[in-house]
Amino acid sequence: MGWGWQKHRCQETLEMLVVRRDLDNLTSAFKGQECNWEKQTGQEKEVARAIKALGGMGSREALGTLVGQYPDLTRCLSLQRWFWLVRVLLSLFIGAEIVAVHFSAEWTVGEVSSNTSYKAFSVARVQAHLGLHVGLEGVNITLTGNPVQQLNETIDYNEQFIWRMGENYAAAYAKALEKGLPDPVLYLAEKFTPRSPCGVYRQYRLAGHYASATLWTAFCFWLLSNLLLSMPVPHYGGLALLITGAFALFSVFAFASISSVPLCQLRLGSSELTTHYGAAFWITLATGILCLLLGAAVVSLHYARPSALRTFLEGSIKDCDSQAKGSSPLILNNPLHKQSGTSDLTISTNL
Repeated sequence: MGWGWQKHRCQETLEMLVVRRDLDNLTSAFKGQECNWEKQTGQEKEVARAIKALGGMGSREALGTLVGQYPDLTRCLSLQRWFWLVRVLLSLFIGAEIVAVHFSAEWTVGEVSSNTSYKAFSVARVQAHLGLHVGLEGVNITLTGNPVQQLNETIDYNEQFIWRMGENYAAAYAKALEKGLPDPVLYLAEKFTPRSPCGVYRQYRLAGHYASATLWTAFCFWLLSNLLLSMPVPHYGGLALLITGAFALFSVFAFASISSVPLCQLRLGSSELTTHYGAAFWITLATGILCLLLGAAVVSLHYARPSALRTFLEGSIKDCDSQAKGSSPLILNNPLHKQSGTSDLTISTNL
């Protein structure tokens, strides 16, 4: 067993020396230069495989030493991995945002603090904070006392009234009347009923319906863009991103145009509640613009620098880590050996 262990150590040391020599030859090709993915892709692949080989040998100390000795090579590899991380995070943000805003009640918001009546057929008044939150599927009304404990009760209400397709807003309002909810909550909920003189029920319901439909379409194209960008067709992935941004902006414009009908005056005591676009509206707008910019960048790079785009989308991880599978051997070729008249050296290591 001792002879076998010594033989293994000698073989490992020899392989490490050869890999170090390959790295010395490769680093002279672009030492001190800026990362040029279009011209140095093949060299970076060789460096990545060499570093992967050392990692597979289990020599972490030697690997760390090499990373410090070859900053010009490892800098480009690290930069590629950072760009890959940014790409993944941006994609996850876009998908999560498109789904989250469907269920958000922050498309139109309004808040006011007032001294208002509390219950019907009662002269008692409370100091409370009233909030109105309009989403794509309904309206959410909050009432919080200031302080919370007043009139021997806990004043902390959060009521939701749904108007999406298949839901009966009028029935939900009737149940709220039966429950005896506070006057401020019923007052705001009544403004959005189908028979209210304000006449905003149909506008907000249609705005939510069309915005939701376009957002789900944008989500489908986002999935398609991720699929296409992971394949050797980045041009179509960029076009899918452009369509994703377009539909996200369509949802914003649909909600803004239909819900731009002036809301009737909302007064509670001596204060007036005014509404404005909320966080979900502005985040969706920003996401749509971001998708348009990213899609335009991908399409532009496809025509201007296709090799750099392919390296950015595929080479950063696939080329560096594809040799991690144990089923295929790792082959290191140093083409510079041919230039000096020596025979080509090939190392085959199963990782």
